[in-house]
Amino acid sequence: MSPPSRRLQTKPVITCLKTFLISYSLIFWFTGVILLAVGVWGKVKLEAYFSLDSDKSTNAPYVLIGTGATIIIFGLFGCFATCRGSPWMLKLYAMFLTLVFLAELVAGISGFIFRHEIKAILGEVFEKAVKNYNSTDTTSTTSKAVDVIQRTLQCCGVKNYTDWGDTAYFKENGIPESCCNVSAKCTPEDRKALEKAGSVVYTKGCFVHVATVMEDNLGVIAGISFGIAFFQLIGIFLACCLSRYITNNQYEMV
Repeated sequence: MSPPSRRLQTKPVITCLKTFLISYSLIFWFTGVILLAVGVWGKVKLEAYFSLDSDKSTNAPYVLIGTGATIIIFGLFGCFATCRGSPWMLKLYAMFLTLVFLAELVAGISGFIFRHEIKAILGEVFEKAVKNYNSTDTTSTTSKAVDVIQRTLQCCGVKNYTDWGDTAYFKENGIPESCCNVSAKCTPEDRKALEKAGSVVYTKGCFVHVATVMEDNLGVIAGISFGIAFFQLIGIFLACCLSRYITNNQYEMV
């Protein structure tokens, strides 16, 4: 048992560590809420984006939902472990934060390294969806996905609106109505002639639009991703320090 004077000197340090760790855990919990919300929003609102090609569909919304839910649970666990002052709980919390840090670091590095492959796959999938487009087929989820993407991003075609000129759909129906610029009078006659369509439809291609946004914000995205990953180091440090102080001084939280 440590002397009373030493324990009295240690109490303010542990109280300070507790305050910081609880604050960190609440922020960590809030990031989980954000990830969960984004995952649910992506599943509900962006379902069309993920149905362009069933062979290359993505589980991104489910990953976000699962990750967010896990972070919420462990964020609350971190608050409970800190208030309880349990060394083994704090060590378990630190281990979880370490796993999150490594996972985020690997994901960020992989995304940066394979960004060109990811972009190529997106372009290939969308180009295939445009070629097989058929708005008259009500059972085609791919065609519905193309329409949603073009309306939402205000774009048309893969590289630009002229890509539709090489499709079977254009020869009979012209450019899809989902390409129509909301500020222009877009008639079927205009959409069947490429030279006229340029003034009534969105001229920028969807893939070009997405690729440009990704490239322009790549540095910002990478910085945020690695910043979030290294944020876990703060929690690991605080949890380990608090566990060590409690263990070494046999401190029990009341």
